[in-house]
Amino acid sequence: MSDIRFLVHPPVRVGLVGTGYAAMRRADSLQMEPRAQLVAIAGHTLERTQTFSQPYGAIACGSWAELIARSDIDLVIIATINRDHGAISRAALQANKHVVVEYPLSLSVAEADELIELSKAQNRLLHVEHIELMGGVHQALKTALPLIGTVFSARYATLKPERPAPQRWTYHPDLFGFPLVGALSRLHRLTDLFGAVATVSCQAQFWEPTPNSVETRLIASLPHYTTCLCTAQLRFKTGVLAEVTYGKGEALWQAERKFEVQGEKGALILDGDQGTLVQADGSHAIAVGGRRGLFAKDTALVLDHLTTEAPLYVSPAASAYTLKVADAARRSAETGATIALEMPDNRLSKFGAFSGWTGGSSKRARS
Repeated sequence: MSDIRFLVHPPVRVGLVGTGYAAMRRADSLQMEPRAQLVAIAGHTLERTQTFSQPYGAIACGSWAELIARSDIDLVIIATINRDHGAISRAALQANKHVVVEYPLSLSVAEADELIELSKAQNRLLHVEHIELMGGVHQALKTALPLIGTVFSARYATLKPERPAPQRWTYHPDLFGFPLVGALSRLHRLTDLFGAVATVSCQAQFWEPTPNSVETRLIASLPHYTTCLCTAQLRFKTGVLAEVTYGKGEALWQAERKFEVQGEKGALILDGDQGTLVQADGSHAIAVGGRRGLFAKDTALVLDHLTTEAPLYVSPAASAYTLKVADAARRSAETGATIALEMPDNRLSKFGAFSGWTGGSSKRARS
């Protein structure tokens, strides 16, 4: 059987699950695509869905199950709360729909693996969106890494003060997941650059939504938090040591978005949208592209794949492996133990090529 498991004659008929920011970016992208038709949308409430659907001329469905049951949909795009990604993906694949889902594929490692196998059995696309890999920061890193020689350490920090903390699902652990699971891209940048992880150690703090207290507790005891702060230490199979810090909420005071990589011949510092290469002869600015238009680019690549067999930029196995790393961070934070991970078979390229994962599974579905 060929690696090419499907071809869809355009226009690709799309059902969209979600009415938030990511869903809006998807809908806008689809509206500009002559190869796609946005047929139906399902959201949290029918009233919100009807309002959201009107500018796109799409049918408002009362539930995602109703949307998936439609016979006039080829592709389901899932851009809703993280908790529901796995269930909706499973139902769509079982209904013989192709699937695009925002990361994470599932909050459960076991379910993510099951969904990948289901997509193969059904001969349907399963693409987990990881637009961070196409963004200016990541592309600048991949281009400049050979200039600093053998890498031995990295630090990636994203802190977002929000005061007051928004009453959104992204601050609800049952809906968002453990911070590094819900914000999987923070780890995926690293696994893409440096390959397989040997051990993970993680510490996490969560602030309760009480007016006079900033005491912290484990996420398992919290229905909602006003701040999270999570730091993980990763030791890669290659010997690279990396630290990832992710935080958001009202207890934080200084925003940060910074990626630093240290190598034997220099260092790379990406602070916001500014890039610097530091070497023995001094510091030099490096070009960093923007972040705009990435949802449209991802959508176009999916349509390329479905209609012309073009390869995608990342595989579902790559995303699932990073999910295993994130889940190891969760277990470490809860137990205080350092978690060892097994090496994935035939998934990682050799360190030194700085490509981490192969760029999409040649001619099959990615994510």
